[in-house]
Amino acid sequence: MSKNPALHNAMWPGLVGKGGPGAEPPIDLDTMLNLTEAASVDGVKFDGVDLFLFDPHVSIDSSDDDVKRLAEKIRGKNLAIGSLVAPVWPPTGGGSAMGSDEDRKNFLTQVRKACAIGQKLRATGVRNYGVIRIDSAASPSEWAKDPAGNTRKIADTFRQACDIAEQFGERLAAEGEICWGGMHSVKRNVELLEAVNRPKTLGFQADMAHTLLFTMGYNAPDDRLLPENFDWSDQTALDEGLRTMTRALRPWTIDFHVAQNDATVKGSGSHDKTGRHCLPHDPNGKLDIVRHAGFWLRDDNGKPTRAVQHICWDGCMFPNATMAQQKTWNDILGVMVAVRNAHGWQ
Repeated sequence: MSKNPALHNAMWPGLVGKGGPGAEPPIDLDTMLNLTEAASVDGVKFDGVDLFLFDPHVSIDSSDDDVKRLAEKIRGKNLAIGSLVAPVWPPTGGGSAMGSDEDRKNFLTQVRKACAIGQKLRATGVRNYGVIRIDSAASPSEWAKDPAGNTRKIADTFRQACDIAEQFGERLAAEGEICWGGMHSVKRNVELLEAVNRPKTLGFQADMAHTLLFTMGYNAPDDRLLPENFDWSDQTALDEGLRTMTRALRPWTIDFHVAQNDATVKGSGSHDKTGRHCLPHDPNGKLDIVRHAGFWLRDDNGKPTRAVQHICWDGCMFPNATMAQQKTWNDILGVMVAVRNAHGWQ
């Protein structure tokens, strides 16, 4: 009997922060898949992968034959496909969700292409769950020039994206990350989700590393949930801040990333000043991953929410040398198994 939720590994850490001047080269999809397939903890394996629909991994303009070959490749490794990341940002062919008419048209075009690929993958039988992930593709500084007006624009773009997703039988998840304008704090995420008001189609994508920074008020000092210069040894106060955050966003959460964070930021370009993912056992990590995952995966009565059918590890911007070690993925899988054992269901 399979166990729920399914355990997935993200493939985009092979691309995010890679390539370009001075950066390490991307790690190809085959290598990421092989490392995922080989990971094992007491006989338990990853159940599947989540994908970024962008070259050189998966082209957003994949043909029907391309999609079939992708499905066959991943099925051949005894892996399923879950959530897909739509390349909605200007550098990847999209545009700001609060930008010009052309920007917003480009954003929606990428959503449509991603939803079409998602539908085709479902038809092959390799994808039976998962969402299409989006964000505002705009910076907090640009958003801050007109907070109310820009939130209205993003909400309107997201409603149009919902119309598209429904045509393909897909759901969208808005990624909670402090580098996305109008989504850079707990308060702003809830405001946006409520403004869109399409809960059956648009939900929230929670990443434990990124959402930790919501509690600290990075990019939104007025919305911080922990005091400035917080003492990280104060576990009670940390738990209170995390519970306040998860109570607000958990009802919207339909996609969930297990991750670790050391309470610092990094990044560049469109991902500037965003959460620093750490390895699960990093001594500087601030999260008790297994326990704090339960704040998202269990309701206030302690019962599993069953709101997600799979959970995914996200570890962006690790060095290639770290990602090339099989031990890295075995350690990650071990934490994922522990999360499922603590908060999953049969």
